Amino acid sequence: MRLVPDLGARQLRPELMDDPSLEAGEHARALAGLRNMNRVARTATALWRPIREMAAAPGHGPVRVLDVATASGDIPIALRKRARAEGLAISFDACDISERAIGVATERAKRSGVDVCFFRADVLHDELPQGYDIMMCSLFMHHLEEPEVVELLYKMKAAAGRMVLVSDLVRCRAGYVMAVTASRMLCRSRVAHVDAPQSVRAAFTMEEFEALADEAGMDGAHIEWHW
Repeated sequence: MRLVPDLGARQLRPELMDDPSLEAGEHARALAGLRNMNRVARTATALWRPIREMAAAPGHGPVRVLDVATASGDIPIALRKRARAEGLAISFDACDISERAIGVATERAKRSGVDVCFFRADVLHDELPQGYDIMMCSLFMHHLEEPEVVELLYKMKAAAGRMVLVSDLVRCRAGYVMAVTASRMLCRSRVAHVDAPQSVRAAFTMEEFEALADEAGMDGAHIEWHW
């Protein structure tokens, strides 16, 4: 029996957490599992460096960041805490298509004592709001068809005043094994157990994503690997 499937070609399939009929409690457990994996993967740390560099630059005014497809909002909440701890003038807003996810994120921000504004938006069909220095997106692109990725990157580029930041999975054998292992060690959600490895199968290689960024008019975009 093959333990790791063929990852040569991308395999995009519907994930359980994207099902609008998913029971609310199961959805909440899946979001909690995603937060745990984000924390171990240090996703917020990877995104924080370029945001901090912009905000800390001499003469730079307050920085506004919008997190696109935020899910339960763990990334902007974590980043807002870092900004507050370092005394940097960075504000974070975040949006998602799921009213349920927005409710969870809003409640978590209140419990954490941070001022992150969450609102509903269908980023694939709605126009992105203007006035943000940075447009940020984490662990969402692998849910999309290639033309949708190009369209969203184009919209983020057009709306961002200064920078576009995207963090996502890489399709590779090591990533698949880690997704299987981490989802079972860190999550009690059956949805996460299924969706985590499927997310890796749906992810892009760095070369594939670079080509999509070029197609979206982001020639010369900087792409790097992070743990």
